[in-house]
Amino acid sequence: MTDYSRRQFLGALGAGTVASAGFTRPVAAQETPVVEMENNYFDPIGLHVEPGTTVRFELAAGAHSATAYEDRIPADASAFDSGTISSGAFEYTFEEPGTYDYYCIPHKSIGMVGRIVVGRPSGPAEASPIPDGDVPESDAIVEQGAIAYGSSTGDGGTSGGGMMGPGMGSGPGMMNDRNGGWFGGLPFVGGALGMLGLAGGFIYWALERGSTPPESDDSAMETLKRRYARGEIDDAEFQQRRERLVQNQES
Repeated sequence: MTDYSRRQFLGALGAGTVASAGFTRPVAAQETPVVEMENNYFDPIGLHVEPGTTVRFELAAGAHSATAYEDRIPADASAFDSGTISSGAFEYTFEEPGTYDYYCIPHKSIGMVGRIVVGRPSGPAEASPIPDGDVPESDAIVEQGAIAYGSSTGDGGTSGGGMMGPGMGSGPGMMNDRNGGWFGGLPFVGGALGMLGLAGGFIYWALERGSTPPESDDSAMETLKRRYARGEIDDAEFQQRRERLVQNQES
């Protein structure tokens, strides 16, 4: 190989190495995903990462924990637990592939739970619904990468019990849109029914009033009694007019 050919070969090899390094560097330098601990919910509530990724749980409001269910993580994984914190953040590196379900110690009973899928879904968490609250289906998490609390999960749906939303779904979460849907129309429906009731009552009163025989056909006493029965005059006025009518009839 001549000196010129050798220089061409080494130059091409060097250029390929630089190009390759430039291509792979962004993939290796993965940004640390963040899960915010909000007022009684995790956001995102569903997160997909690759093995070896460190996830940062940041406190956004209140006092919370990020605590793994010991029986809902991969068999070879260790259960993480930040303990209840009122400031700062907690980080954990997910080494073992599989599905991790976790909860907040103070707010577990009201459904503050989350799910992280490392690599592909697997493990005990896939065998049964989460015991508290709701989390997105693992396939939906993998497909979307991250699912905000209260947002739609697409075709993936949810797993577990009722949703809390920031909730309860919402709800970001599963929800199951708290302010939308059929229930969101209840105030309007109630107002419409109330107006119909008032209109019906007015029509009934008008018909009854129109069906009353002309006062000229009855005696003054009967007219007075009808007006009293309808509440048009009070007790005192009724007694006064009745006494005058009796006096007139006697005279």
